[in-house]
Amino acid sequence: MSGIEGKVVAITGASSGIGEATATYLAAHGAHLVLGARREDRLNAVVDRIRAEGGSATGVVVDVTRREDLKRLTDRAVAHFGRLDVLVSNAGTMAISPFDELRQDDWDAMVATHITGLLNGIGAALPLFRRQRSGQFVNVASTAAYVVKPPQAVYAATKTAVKVLTEGLRQESGPDLRVTLVSPGFTNTEGVGKGASPEAAAAVIRQRDEIAMPPSAVASAIGYAIEQPDGVDISEIVVRPTVQA
Repeated sequence: MSGIEGKVVAITGASSGIGEATATYLAAHGAHLVLGARREDRLNAVVDRIRAEGGSATGVVVDVTRREDLKRLTDRAVAHFGRLDVLVSNAGTMAISPFDELRQDDWDAMVATHITGLLNGIGAALPLFRRQRSGQFVNVASTAAYVVKPPQAVYAATKTAVKVLTEGLRQESGPDLRVTLVSPGFTNTEGVGKGASPEAAAAVIRQRDEIAMPPSAVASAIGYAIEQPDGVDISEIVVRPTVQA
């Protein structure tokens, strides 16, 4: 048995990219999954595929900017599986652009998704974890939290906030909970460049096609953090392509 088998894991942003890859990886290792995403058709397709391959999964339509949606996600875990062992906060948006374009709606979206969304997940899962006296938060940040490059300043700022909030949560978590930050480098997902300005999107997609790693690399890193024995906390993982500076 792996340290993943039998664990109940909720994942946001689970309909594609890193979230979908993580769901596939954990299902193959025997986890029970509660998958959340905004796109119901894509979400259902992931759930159906996992079930068809013998895995255990259920789906909940979730917009992480809405507190009640995260509560429904954690409630579904308890209703279907009796508990929640891990919350993977993965939902993200990369609507990058130069400051001079003043794309303030995009700035708001990144703040709402990466910061408010993360806090909504903590608000939904932390009381449950405290009652259980066990649980793990896995928060997905980015190497942009370590190196700021134009035109990614707002994106980098929100991912830096994820890093800071995760460390603060770890320090407050006590002996019963685990808190892990996973920071991927360039990853080949459909979200790269989506919503960005045309020039920024073209540049980042070109770079993605040249150097990006598969989302399965991030999924296995998340799995490594989850599979550790009780009392062992993998606090931080940075995973990037070898060619990424």
